[in-house]
Amino acid sequence: MTARLIDVEVLAATLSAAAWLGAAWCAAARRHRAAVLLVTAAVLAMLARFGLVAAIARAGWWFVQEKVSVALPLAAVTAAAAGAAVVVARRLTPVALAVAGYAAAVGPVLTLLAGYPAGWGTGLVAAGAVALAGMVTWRAAGNRSRRAPFAWLFALAPVVLGVAIAVPAPVSAAPEDGHGVAVTSLRGPDPAAAAASGIPVRRFTLTARTATITLSSGQRFQAWTFDGRAPGPALEVTQGDLVVVTLRNADIAAGVTLHWHGYDVPVGEDGVAGMTQDAVRPGEAFEYRFRADRVGTYWYHTHEASDRAVRLGLYGTLVVRPRDAAAGADLTLPLHTFGTALAVGDRDQPTTHVVAPGTPVRLRVVNTDDGPHRLALTGAPFRLAAVDGTDLNEPGVVDRVALRLPAGARADLLVTAGPAPVTLLVDGGRATVRLAPAADAAAPAPVDTAAWPTLDQTRYGAPAATPFGPDSHFDKRFTMVLDRGVSMVDGLPKYAFTVNGRAYPNVATQTVRTGDLVHLTVVNRSRDTHPMHLHGHHVLALRYNGRPFTGSPLWMDTFDVQPGEVWEVALRADNPGVWMNHCHNLKHAAKGMVVHLAYEGYAAPSHHVHGA
Repeated sequence: MTARLIDVEVLAATLSAAAWLGAAWCAAARRHRAAVLLVTAAVLAMLARFGLVAAIARAGWWFVQEKVSVALPLAAVTAAAAGAAVVVARRLTPVALAVAGYAAAVGPVLTLLAGYPAGWGTGLVAAGAVALAGMVTWRAAGNRSRRAPFAWLFALAPVVLGVAIAVPAPVSAAPEDGHGVAVTSLRGPDPAAAAASGIPVRRFTLTARTATITLSSGQRFQAWTFDGRAPGPALEVTQGDLVVVTLRNADIAAGVTLHWHGYDVPVGEDGVAGMTQDAVRPGEAFEYRFRADRVGTYWYHTHEASDRAVRLGLYGTLVVRPRDAAAGADLTLPLHTFGTALAVGDRDQPTTHVVAPGTPVRLRVVNTDDGPHRLALTGAPFRLAAVDGTDLNEPGVVDRVALRLPAGARADLLVTAGPAPVTLLVDGGRATVRLAPAADAAAPAPVDTAAWPTLDQTRYGAPAATPFGPDSHFDKRFTMVLDRGVSMVDGLPKYAFTVNGRAYPNVATQTVRTGDLVHLTVVNRSRDTHPMHLHGHHVLALRYNGRPFTGSPLWMDTFDVQPGEVWEVALRADNPGVWMNHCHNLKHAAKGMVVHLAYEGYAAPSHHVHGA
């Protein structure tokens, strides 16, 4: 609702600007009746904006800050000035009406281009730009004055001053090397010592190389792969194992790493090139090691040039099973888009798995794409057993409901196979997985799931005790306002995806101490969905749009913040280092939506190129 109201307010401001400018043209053409009608429309649209802004403000100050601070006052003042000009001149003054139109247009420009926050500098630039536009209009109307040079300077001065104030000074996105414990030194256990103490050691080798892959339909793609396949090899281990993975780079010129998405490894194993390690160049290798102490569904991918590299195929799945794994079928289903084809694993055609009736089946669905997928299960009810590798408490049986799976997230579905096929539909059937009692079982009649409601995970499952909650005392609180706007990136102004008005690497670091209880408020002012992903930690969802979560505790490492939404989450700072917190639509991260969470006393290189 908030996003829709913002769109309506932008439309009202645009209509108001158009009406003011139309009135100015009519007044200049001596079409006074039309001018009066348009002025009336402009004023009504402006009044509607005040009402809309009041409604939007209920969702939070972040959504109306530039409107209340700059846009509405400027629109009101210039409208009043246009009215005063009518009283003085006893007629509609084209220039005054035009200036009111320029001021009304400031609102959409700030919302769409400047973003949050709008400070003194933005206000000065806006006021000066309106004044300059007014001077140009006045001059174009054939007016002359000996005082005109002073008027031009008077209009230009706030623009120059505003630009000087508005351009942010660069900040370091992470502590500099040499000012704390180097994150590169925080590594996993030594394999030899682990083996000597009786800990099982599971070794894998992954080789990154370019290759041509062929999907089940016969479509061929030039890909970046692990071991010549996409997805890469499925890594399956048992809880308690020490996982040792040697990464080799055969020919990926951009370099490659391994990031263990959702797995809370030591920071030196996190695989962020330029921050926790150097990228592995062609001919080089790097060994990762971490204890598989947490069961669940995870995945791995490169974190160097990841916007392009993950899309081209440098990803795979990681599943950690308990030592007393339950009987039944267990399927890992990574979703990925190659070109226009949505594949489950390497299959872009309907897939059938033969499962005997009565068999419990766990479907581990992994979203490796940049955007969300919609899952619907037909033919049997199911339970949402786990989210992002963490089991839910008392998940209830649901039927004829869909599930939204954010980019980077995982969902484990539990279903019991029956005598009739059970079908998983992804995005309404773009990808299909069937569970059938026989390979030649007749396909069920198509089911239209478009009207099915989406499962409300804020109320799903049963409440349970958590180590902290919405009313806990928090040691640190941070607010992240996600937006789109012009920001300085590497010394140049770019239309970036921003956090608190800045694009990486100029986003201020969130600094914590080991043991801190940290509260994050994440606000999405933009028109894009942002799947936010914090490395090295799981967060507990506290509130959604101000409403507490009342179902099962929801621990996540990736959560979708849709336009107009406000999420409140919390974490315990118990994994020291310097960690990335970024949008997992990797295009957005590459264009600036990245912040660092840094522990006091730990240091990393100050710059990391996430995309490009």
